[in-house]
Amino acid sequence: MKKNYNYTRHKLYLPEYGRHIHKMVDHLMTIEDREQRNRQAQAVIAVMGNLQPLLRDTADFTHKLWDHLFIMSDFQLDVDSPYPRPTREELTIAPRKMNYSQGPIRYKHYGKYVGRMLRALGEETNHEAVNVAVEELARYMRAKSFEYNQEHPNNEIIIKDIKQMSEGTIELDEIALNNLRSDYKQHLSQRAAKPQQRTAQKAGQKNQQKNQHSAQRNKPNQRQQKK
Repeated sequence: MKKNYNYTRHKLYLPEYGRHIHKMVDHLMTIEDREQRNRQAQAVIAVMGNLQPLLRDTADFTHKLWDHLFIMSDFQLDVDSPYPRPTREELTIAPRKMNYSQGPIRYKHYGKYVGRMLRALGEETNHEAVNVAVEELARYMRAKSFEYNQEHPNNEIIIKDIKQMSEGTIELDEIALNNLRSDYKQHLSQRAAKPQQRTAQKAGQKNQQKNQHSAQRNKPNQRQQKK
């Protein structure tokens, strides 16, 4: 008995339609009468549309069905289509290569937008706004550097990176950076102190519960002593 495996069958150009639709398209190419072939092609298009009922309201849905019909026939079906007949060359054209919108990121732990903002601040004329923005960026850079290296960064490194990323237009004062460093450490100490406070609160709640249970147990003894 000869077995009929899928790898021995006819190739499915559009597997989402199934093998039965492909057999219908193959049968269309065997019909010699052109009028009958056109009527049968319309029937096949209707069956193909029933497989995708949610897409019927789209504008180019019928156009896609006719294109799929020619694709499943390997562009050999000769019927009267209401749309321009596609060709193999049109569908096999390689798309244009897209250019990347960004170049290599030199300081990946800071991100690409930090360098852009520093270069933009170098052209700003409002010095007060620049100082505030640079301080916030330095604080952000210090936090990201700590996350990346798991250690507190040196002031010289932050100052050097800001100068290089701003192309020499911004130079941060080391005294101001020291103030940011103390704020940053205080912020970390507060975050580290929160778990200790939580554990202390939990321990206090447990002690209160134990005291309440012990007080409830001692109440009957006190009553007996009064009697």
